[in-house]
Amino acid sequence: MADTSFDIVVIGTGPGGYVAAIRAAQLGMKTAVVEREHLGGICLNWGCIPTKALLRTAEVYETMKHAADYGLKVEGISYDPKKVIERSRAVARQLNGGVGHLLRKNKVPVFDGWGKLGGRGKVLVEKGGTAPVELAARHVILATGARARSLPGMEPDGRLVWTYKEAMVPDVMPKSLLVVGSGAIGIEFASFYRSLGSEVTVVEIVDRILPAEDAEISAFARKSFEKQGMKIHTSAAVKALKPGRDSVTATIEAGGKTQELTVDRVIMAVGITGNVETCGIEGTAVKVERGHIVVDEWLRTGEAGVYAIGDVVGAPWLAHKASHEGVICVEKIAGVPGVHPLDIRRIPGCTYSRPQIASVGLSEAAAKAAGREIKVGRFPFIGNGKAIALGEPEGMVKTIFDARTGELLGAHMVGAEVTELIQGYAIAMSLETTEAELMHTVFPHPTLSEMMHEAVLDAYGRAVHF
Repeated sequence: MADTSFDIVVIGTGPGGYVAAIRAAQLGMKTAVVEREHLGGICLNWGCIPTKALLRTAEVYETMKHAADYGLKVEGISYDPKKVIERSRAVARQLNGGVGHLLRKNKVPVFDGWGKLGGRGKVLVEKGGTAPVELAARHVILATGARARSLPGMEPDGRLVWTYKEAMVPDVMPKSLLVVGSGAIGIEFASFYRSLGSEVTVVEIVDRILPAEDAEISAFARKSFEKQGMKIHTSAAVKALKPGRDSVTATIEAGGKTQELTVDRVIMAVGITGNVETCGIEGTAVKVERGHIVVDEWLRTGEAGVYAIGDVVGAPWLAHKASHEGVICVEKIAGVPGVHPLDIRRIPGCTYSRPQIASVGLSEAAAKAAGREIKVGRFPFIGNGKAIALGEPEGMVKTIFDARTGELLGAHMVGAEVTELIQGYAIAMSLETTEAELMHTVFPHPTLSEMMHEAVLDAYGRAVHF
């Protein structure tokens, strides 16, 4: 009979749960995980990873369409939708197997089924209506993730109105598409389908797309998307969706006026809500606010011995944030010296559209709202030799510094490969670097990273190449 007594039981194996379990095992704690569906959670199976595979296909396809710009001759360009999707799913399966290997390597058993709290120090695992397995645990970490939020009366049906899940495995490639919501998820799907030829319309309820980003970056991105042929409506709301035989008619309201738009498919990307209903938290001191579990800086809930990490906790809803929370949570439990709470201001965010968007820290508006006197630097891709050589001259890098102390408050980018560049500024912020250290850092040439240097120099009136 399998051992059912543990130091830590983690419910959910997304990027928060499996990382927490592995770190706990490394620290010598007897650990188990409970997973109801896929190792790796939504991120690995239906989110971060497979969408990047799809977006890579779109990127290669776009490059092929502009082959002549590189002195290449390509004829008869087309794509096979079935194979595009198959590649994405194969990537997810490969990494799913990798998570299983890592758990086995660290001797973390996996209990298959729905996990929920079963009383103080207990977890119940249910599967297929059979009698639940009871696990004993000194500490329980809830890492149950989140799911797509829907709007009343406009719930996805999986056929004409999609969530991110259906959008990754479409039954058809829509000729026309409406994306409701312009956060990272909405914009990534809008970019993917536009690159493959769909007529894409984006509707955003606030006054700009990518509302979590710096306003200047949002404006730049919007111009790029519209140049590609996207239609974007901001300060607008979808009031109704009327399904037809093989299309959907949306009623869109903006500026006191309404219009109807008929499209093949609709993607709802209006946010997510935590999976809190099946955790067994009823009758406990675990509190839920606005669909997410409330925790303190050490990821502790109001119930002794119960913790929560990742998307079920709340914003920012990012895989790397969940992983760090998992490490902080178990290291605090284990009494590791020097562990400190996570500063969400230093968590980079990335949108893998075309162009890419990446940021860390405060936006210009947020820095001013915080009462900071600031210095702002900018550098355009058109001033960078590597960007021109790549055929990617559109984009910019923006930096924000405290004018008094030189503290790097924020960095914001739009353009090719900025999701790979942003970690440089994230490291700088973690090291509490000032403009002086960044100015004296030698950046290799020719690289896109040189723009990061120039954007720092520009904040202090010292930019060389622009």
